[in-house]
Amino acid sequence: MGMTMTQKILACHAGEDSVKAGQLIKAKLDLVLGNDITTPVAINEFNKIGVGRVFDRGKIAIVPDHFTPNKDIKSAQQCKCVRKFARNMKIENYFEIGQMGIEHALIPEKGLAVCGDAIIGADSHTCTYGALGAFATGVGSTDMAAGMAKGEAWFKVPGAIRFVLYGKLPEWVSGKDVILHIIGMIGVDGALYKSMEFTGRGVGELSMDDRFTISNMAIEAGAKNGIFPVDDRTIDYVGKHSKRKYSIYEADRDAEYEKSVDIDLSNIRPTVAFPHSPENTRTIDEVGNIKIDQVVIGSCTNGRISDLRSAASVLKGRKVNKNVRAIIFPATQRIYLQALREGIIETFIESGAVVSTPTCGPCLGGHMGILAEGERAVSTTNRNFVGRMGHVKSEVYLASPAVAAASAVTGRISSPEEVVK
Repeated sequence: MGMTMTQKILACHAGEDSVKAGQLIKAKLDLVLGNDITTPVAINEFNKIGVGRVFDRGKIAIVPDHFTPNKDIKSAQQCKCVRKFARNMKIENYFEIGQMGIEHALIPEKGLAVCGDAIIGADSHTCTYGALGAFATGVGSTDMAAGMAKGEAWFKVPGAIRFVLYGKLPEWVSGKDVILHIIGMIGVDGALYKSMEFTGRGVGELSMDDRFTISNMAIEAGAKNGIFPVDDRTIDYVGKHSKRKYSIYEADRDAEYEKSVDIDLSNIRPTVAFPHSPENTRTIDEVGNIKIDQVVIGSCTNGRISDLRSAASVLKGRKVNKNVRAIIFPATQRIYLQALREGIIETFIESGAVVSTPTCGPCLGGHMGILAEGERAVSTTNRNFVGRMGHVKSEVYLASPAVAAASAVTGRISSPEEVVK
């Protein structure tokens, strides 16, 4: 029996000719990633190992992004701990204020993830890099510590679900709508510890930003990872961002999948995930009259330049509803600067939105956008669990940047078609 893309990558990094679902392997790592929340715990565990140095200073990346700029004394102490470790270990890829960005947008932008890599990160949305044809998955801080020390990690080889994409996305429909549609179909445990492998002619209709978004939220379906095949668009992206050599892996024709799911992109409508689960989805035509208090556009899911352009195309020449707080945060400094040069930031500010430095703050209810009791937010982030963005009696509705921007204008969950006529 043949292997899936993920299984081929893992086999290569484990030094095996082949692997199969359920097999335990130890694989070499191309990148170990941490942030300001998970790295301090990993540092404590790393010190217990007693190796004295990391396995490769160029294959570790640490990005303080969750509580930065520091929101209080505790978060400042966390970052101080991480900063000291990075300096002592001479970590080459340490990105803080001034260079920083949200880790899962910054890593591909810096060229630190390429096709065929095996990557772990002490953050669940590390699966984002599957958009590049890499195996990337989130781990705990203890595994991060071991990865920093040894450059290896243990894995149980995942089985796979194949998603065959065909057709073309309609206007105002994006990768965010695709993954919300899929999670609504299969549920938050529909791909539990499986590899979500996307294939079909429809892949070519998706931008790299769409693919990053879809891979990013594979974890919200319970998946071990999400992964896309490498095509000309992938190679072009990698070539523009990295000088590293890469490897292309293709699934065997006789690869074993637990099931195959066909997705007609042309039939997907703008989709919203209602509280308190990403699987609680409805199309924009089914949402009803839901008034909102806040809109958040950004995050590792939807803070890239195409996301900002989409939001700006809705907000251009319009005003944010007087009853809504609209918070927008580009995912990296580079994206921020590009948006500034294109006049996008001006559009946001003139509309009545506020633009923040790159940070994860609002997404996890950390800072810069906390919800009070009873408040509702439309957010382009990836999770809407109870209390995710603030008070346990607040509500979060997940949507695309276009829907979020339209909702900011009307003061209720709305389709961009309603606003841009």
